[in-house]
Amino acid sequence: MLSLKGVTAGYGAAQVLFGVDLDIGQGEVVTLLGRNGMGKTTTVRTIMGLLRPWQGEIRVAGQDLAGQPPYRIGRAGLGLVPEGRQVFPTLSVEENLLATSRTPEGRNRWDLAAVYGFFPRLHERRGHLGSQLSGGEQQMLAIGRALMTNPRLLILDEATEGLAPLIRAEIWQRLAELKAEGEAILLIDKNLDALTELADRHYVIEKGEIVSTVPAGPDVAATLERHLHL
Repeated sequence: MLSLKGVTAGYGAAQVLFGVDLDIGQGEVVTLLGRNGMGKTTTVRTIMGLLRPWQGEIRVAGQDLAGQPPYRIGRAGLGLVPEGRQVFPTLSVEENLLATSRTPEGRNRWDLAAVYGFFPRLHERRGHLGSQLSGGEQQMLAIGRALMTNPRLLILDEATEGLAPLIRAEIWQRLAELKAEGEAILLIDKNLDALTELADRHYVIEKGEIVSTVPAGPDVAATLERHLHL
């Protein structure tokens, strides 16, 4: 579904990624873990075409899209829930969802009715502006907006950062439901307990390099804590 091979990237003359390799198969949930400043968001930005890679391959369903503009990456089937949510503040909930609506051939699971069924709170707030929503509601909207593209792969950068415990629990439950439906997901978050319950594999990034790949299994949280120096 998604494959990175030897990806390097940076900002100006400052290199941030040093040969990142990462693979996500159909229906897999995979995490990208690391301390702040290690290259997680830069990896996501490079995958999505928001930052041009210096070298390497970024393949989506076998097609090399390295260096392509974001709209081509989106059309290939990647849906992004960005760090900080970044909903359109002056559009209503429904307008936010319709703004990204796309129904590629063979992928028509998600429309307004499906998103409202998935997040009933969004249906209740559908006439409110993005700026009038709570942080948790904005995150639901950001996820719903990405789902409206009917993606092959959903990428969430800081999936539950700054959310209240009850909202976090709801987001994790919804992500588990997506996994059960066969959605491929790349997750960045700091909640190791939730991530280890959900994910099939974990990539640990340090100073722009993947330093460890940890499969799901017994004591995986303890193993990850050692790798992350927690």
